[in-house]
Amino acid sequence: MKVGFIGLGTMGGSMALNVRKAGYELSVNDLRRDTARPHLEAGAKWADSPRAIAAAADVIFTSLPGPREAEAVGEELLNAMLPGSAWFDLSTNSPTVVRRIHARFAAKGLPMLDAPVSGGPHGAKARKLALLVGGDKAVFDRFRPVLDAIGDQILYIGAIGAGSVAKLVHNCAGYMIQTALAEVFTLGVKAGVDPLDLWAAVRQCSLGRMRTFDRLGKQFLQGSFEPADFALQLAHKDVTLATELGRELGVPMRIANMTYAEMSEALNRGWGHRDSRAAMLLQEERAGVEIKVPAEAIQEVLKRDA
Repeated sequence: MKVGFIGLGTMGGSMALNVRKAGYELSVNDLRRDTARPHLEAGAKWADSPRAIAAAADVIFTSLPGPREAEAVGEELLNAMLPGSAWFDLSTNSPTVVRRIHARFAAKGLPMLDAPVSGGPHGAKARKLALLVGGDKAVFDRFRPVLDAIGDQILYIGAIGAGSVAKLVHNCAGYMIQTALAEVFTLGVKAGVDPLDLWAAVRQCSLGRMRTFDRLGKQFLQGSFEPADFALQLAHKDVTLATELGRELGVPMRIANMTYAEMSEALNRGWGHRDSRAAMLLQEERAGVEIKVPAEAIQEVLKRDA
């Protein structure tokens, strides 16, 4: 199978090398030819343009900075791809842009799938990446061996754009959590606790010992908040004490105060006896979404990932 790879930056360069290491015939292209030196030394061929990549590849991968670059490269691929070939965009992209590009390719009978990756530069080098793929399942299955050369967690998410939606949810959640952690750690340190001791302590508490997204499975995803693991009224008390400490010490607590307001509204709904995660229902109401997944389906995912 002939593989084309466009975009040899920090992530793309390592992913392309892993494709070559897996034994695939590889052609590469980048705006800067010097980035291809390790690939050419490993036996890859240089292509002068995305169009040249498309004219010779069974499957094309792109790792690009964003939507604008993906659309520009897509224009070159559109009229040059071989019948039966496919394009996987590994970039973190806009779902709207992905679906727009996909529609243009579908009109010509060419499959385009979004497959953003997660794992960072180290993961790209070590092939410890998750690929979140959206698009035609049959095409995904056909090129699965090449995807396996890029990452160790290959996840088919759903229709076109689903991979990009999942990646944006993941990244945005990470940066929101990062902001919250900065807030509460400055509170702890200003309250007199050594930062290393504080970090060691919270790592061993219940939140520290649990994978972040595993917490969603028991109550939130199932839409079931009774019986409570930890009652909302008790959680509200804890956040009240934390925000009071912030005021005493003069520590800005924007995220914590927003959390306090959210939990207070939930408490005023009469949900104090329900699990503390019941406050998450308020966002479901605002978004006009009801989330309810059967417990058995959640267990199947957990067993699969064990």
